[in-house]
Amino acid sequence: MHIETFKTFCDLVETGSFSKAAGLNFVSQSAVSQQVKGLEQRFNRQLIDRGNHKQVVPTEAGQLVYEVFKEMVGRFADLEARLRASGDEIAGTIRVATVYSIGLYQLPPYVKHFIKHHPQVKIHVEYGRTDKVYEACRNQMIDFGIIALPLRKPDLEVIPFGEEELVLVCSPSHRLVGAGEEVVSLRSLQGEEFVAFERDIPTRQTIDRILRRFRVSVQTVMEFDNIETIKRSVEVGNGISILPRQAVTNELRAGLLVALRFAEGTFTRPIGIIHRRGKRFTPATKAFLHLLTEEGAASLIA
Repeated sequence: MHIETFKTFCDLVETGSFSKAAGLNFVSQSAVSQQVKGLEQRFNRQLIDRGNHKQVVPTEAGQLVYEVFKEMVGRFADLEARLRASGDEIAGTIRVATVYSIGLYQLPPYVKHFIKHHPQVKIHVEYGRTDKVYEACRNQMIDFGIIALPLRKPDLEVIPFGEEELVLVCSPSHRLVGAGEEVVSLRSLQGEEFVAFERDIPTRQTIDRILRRFRVSVQTVMEFDNIETIKRSVEVGNGISILPRQAVTNELRAGLLVALRFAEGTFTRPIGIIHRRGKRFTPATKAFLHLLTEEGAASLIA
């Protein structure tokens, strides 16, 4: 068995798609299928549930194989990083994990800029919930993660990445949208129907603290784990929400949503880059981290 096979199987489980796993590894779908069959023959266990599913689902044995393979792939990547650390070549693969709201709206300009200047580098971005990003960092499955409201933990380091303004978001026809008014009081949200993040998501917890601080009680009608679904729900009038301004830029430009600042002041959520403490980075990863930091970001604007 080869490390490439381990990675392909992990990508298959994570994406839930033979075509996506094939694309990530530059092979055909049939090649991915053959690799899975080869693994099943080797272990004499069925690894993929071949029932009527919309996406690939691992069996119990397949989940165990995935967890072990993922750790092995991460350790192999770390080995490569250590061996290359003494060189100056800007090449190879950078693996980043982030939450959707950052990965879709904050990260793309940096990725585009970096690969333009370093075409020999591949940047692989994985999307997931905050707890999964922490887990991936700890298990060294990725080089680093980018999350909102990062917590200081003994085994992880945090590099500040900036602040995102939180704004009230509603449909253009909502009663809170006044003629030419761009500011709203938090107290005017009292009793409003609210589309929220799920309770265990850090941004939800921050928003709840803001509302409690100003003694505002909203009526939560829907809870979602991703920002795209929240935006669509607000667009069709299911309620209002509080979201990062940058994440609704396209909708504001298209007139689908309206963003209002708060009369009580500016509320933000901090963004941080996290990585396992003591992790050794390749020259490529160091260069990308430099670009993401405040010092390196100046080159993005230039």
